[in-house]
Amino acid sequence: MSKTTQWFLLENEQEYDLATSRYEEVKYAPKDSPEHREKMLLVHLISEYENKQWALPAVDPIETIRIRMEEFGLKPADLARKYGDKGNLSKVLNYERALSLKMIRQFSATLHIPTNLLIQEYALKA
Repeated sequence: MSKTTQWFLLENEQEYDLATSRYEEVKYAPKDSPEHREKMLLVHLISEYENKQWALPAVDPIETIRIRMEEFGLKPADLARKYGDKGNLSKVLNYERALSLKMIRQFSATLHIPTNLLIQEYALKA
């Protein structure tokens, strides 16, 4: 896509693919550049499309993570390699430890889960 592309609400998978491809091209654009502004617009458009298309069921944050892991074909070991601490991840997935802010951010980015679904309260094992 050229710099002169005008963006509108994403209405189908093809437009979504174009927007995500363009985002990959401009994601490291310097702040205050036209590409940075375009990147921020793309983040909004992509997020809106994903939230509309891939609405998640109303479940607790850990179950939401498990559902998305299954959808992406990921095992706990796959996530542990990314996060570096298999023990903490295991405790979180087994309701023994609460999600940390860092984990919420990482799960949101990796599994495309809106943060508002991950910050909900849920019961831990006693």
